[in-house]
Amino acid sequence: MNKIILADSQAIFRAGTAKVLAADDDFRIIAQCSDAERMMHAITTFPHAIVIFASALRADYSRLRPLLESVNSRGIVIAENSEIPTSYMQLGFRGVIQRNSTGAALVECVRKVCAGETWLPVHTRVTDAPEQDLVGIRVRDRLTPKEMRIVALIVQGCKNREIANRLKTTEQVIKNYLRSIYDKTGVSDRLELALFTLHHRVLAEAAADVGSRIEAEESAGSAGGGRSSKVQSITRTGT
Repeated sequence: MNKIILADSQAIFRAGTAKVLAADDDFRIIAQCSDAERMMHAITTFPHAIVIFASALRADYSRLRPLLESVNSRGIVIAENSEIPTSYMQLGFRGVIQRNSTGAALVECVRKVCAGETWLPVHTRVTDAPEQDLVGIRVRDRLTPKEMRIVALIVQGCKNREIANRLKTTEQVIKNYLRSIYDKTGVSDRLELALFTLHHRVLAEAAADVGSRIEAEESAGSAGGGRSSKVQSITRTGT
């Protein structure tokens, strides 16, 4: 049984990675971490493990590498799609998997590293990018603005009730929209939807942009509400 530590700030991606690995009887996930410091603590607590961590955590590699060696553990980096995988191998990590890699590639990578080997993507994803971008573009263009707002909040890890509250509608309406979104993307649940979105750069960027706009609208609404209350208070005081 190979012990696995997962570390990624994106909860939905971390859940997807755990789901893929948990399906294999040879892997046992013993810790999940949302930041670099928690990961460091887990590495110390659970030696002889395979540590799969996202480059986005911005861990201190000068601390991480010696720590892994001291507890006889091995590191696998989840690199962003725009990054060069070989740069992490040069830092001494044993494997690199990219965000847009398949579940099968992830399992193969972990198996190789568990066996004491190293693993890199068979080729850089540059040649695949146009096809993947076309998929992302096609799905992005098929989604309505309301559907894209729901996708953006799904990627953030929001549940239906929270999405309904933030978009000022009902849970039933959100469920109806989700059925349409699932049909357009070819997925069967919210986890697959989030992973599908993150795996396609164009769609992920669109969702991130919409998510930022939603947060800006909410901030502006809160500020406006505060100003309105203040004006009402002044008006009452004046009268």
